[in-house]
Amino acid sequence: MVIRIELDERKKLTLTDHSFELYSIVFFGIILFRYFLVAGLTYGFFYSPFSQSFINHKLRHQPPSWTSIQRDIRLSVLSAGVFALAGSFVLLGYSLGLTQLYSDPQHYGLWYLGISYGGVLILQDTYFYFTHRLFHHPLLFPWFHQGHHRSRYPTPWTSFAFDPLEAIVQSLLLVGIIFVIPLHFVTLFAVLITMTVWAVVNHLGLDRLPVLFPHHWLGRWVIGPAHHSIHHRKYTLHYGLYFTFWDKLLGTDAPDYEQMFVDKL
Repeated sequence: MVIRIELDERKKLTLTDHSFELYSIVFFGIILFRYFLVAGLTYGFFYSPFSQSFINHKLRHQPPSWTSIQRDIRLSVLSAGVFALAGSFVLLGYSLGLTQLYSDPQHYGLWYLGISYGGVLILQDTYFYFTHRLFHHPLLFPWFHQGHHRSRYPTPWTSFAFDPLEAIVQSLLLVGIIFVIPLHFVTLFAVLITMTVWAVVNHLGLDRLPVLFPHHWLGRWVIGPAHHSIHHRKYTLHYGLYFTFWDKLLGTDAPDYEQMFVDKL
């Protein structure tokens, strides 16, 4: 009896090890495919000759060099590896019944899907603001964030160009959340889609969307490409991910942010 139990436990451990490796390979492929698809299509559209018809030529935006793009892609591949390991850890935890992920939308009610989605975005934004600001400390910057800032003029390829240590820190939040907060798989998927789209849009470049956006009521509270492009030039400003709330509250929002675009309209 004891021998059978030991054999069963060894079998479970072996299957778990193999599952983690398989999950990691699959997730790595999916994340890389998503990155090249979304960043590639967005870059192809907004940096094509066609885009010259709608970009704002009054704004100074230096065309990205191929060297800069290659560097961003290399960092993004490393980040994909980190995120793949994090995703594998989440799925493994779910298979062992350790997470708060659930599949029945009625389990907490349909209203909870929206509430949990908004709550996770707020938590992400808060976590990102303070870790991002911390990474700009002179002692941490070379190890955690310098790679991302080598692109002074960001493009969609910069959207996931994180140093490996930064990628680890940023992945910890979602990994931690699913072990504490009940989340439906659809909600988790929606958060991941939002992260991807927002990261790409915020790195479009200063001149790729209408300058009217910062002056719109929504643009005052939601971060866009113009807002984030300023951060790539002035490291002491604009640390947020989705919203400008923390930047405004803690004095890291450019005081002349809206005014600097008035003559560009």
